[in-house]
Amino acid sequence: MANKVNIILVHGAWTDGSSWRKVIPMLSKEGHTVSATQHPLTSLADDVEITRRLAEAQDGITLLVGHSYGGAVITEAAAKCPNVAGLVYIAAFAPDAGESLGTLSQRTNPAAGNLAVHPDKYGTLWIDKNKFREGFCQDVAEEEVTVMATVQKPIAIQCFTDKVTNAGWKNLPCWYQLSEQDQMIAPETEAYMAERMNPVKKIALPSSHASMMSHPEEIADLILTACKHL
Repeated sequence: MANKVNIILVHGAWTDGSSWRKVIPMLSKEGHTVSATQHPLTSLADDVEITRRLAEAQDGITLLVGHSYGGAVITEAAAKCPNVAGLVYIAAFAPDAGESLGTLSQRTNPAAGNLAVHPDKYGTLWIDKNKFREGFCQDVAEEEVTVMATVQKPIAIQCFTDKVTNAGWKNLPCWYQLSEQDQMIAPETEAYMAERMNPVKKIALPSSHASMMSHPEEIADLILTACKHL
């Protein structure tokens, strides 16, 4: 098929590659080779390296798609992956060089869902299971929320302080999905990041932070639109 693209889906904090489970079949059905990272959430450098290796293993042009913290990962990884031809941000951070997630989050008052986040004695952050739905995925079915909260993957505090050294979105075509009901990243911050990257296309959804779970059709459509552009 024309415009066959390798798609690498990069998950964010408190999730893993299975967070893309509703989107993956739609992308695969169109003939694209789809992979999803499983990274440790231990540092930006560690997670970038996992993404770089997966991109290196692909044959041909590759599209990186990042959700949440995964946006910072693809932003940094892009320069290390010569076969990457575009970036898609799904309710995601898109730092500039010298910025961290913490830097961007401080642009506004903390999003309400951040109140449910707490550290443990090992330097990792968790979301209170009883507040997971209202903070992370308030528009996702209760059964799905129970599973997501139960299997959540903690993220190292360091991931929020590590700074991006190379902003890939400055050199590649980009697409951005903004979640209007996001309780983890302030929608105003998402709008700011999307505007400055001047994406090929931006869409806004009446969604929680977990837009790929609550609006998989729209997310898949945006990714497929990006594939046709490459």
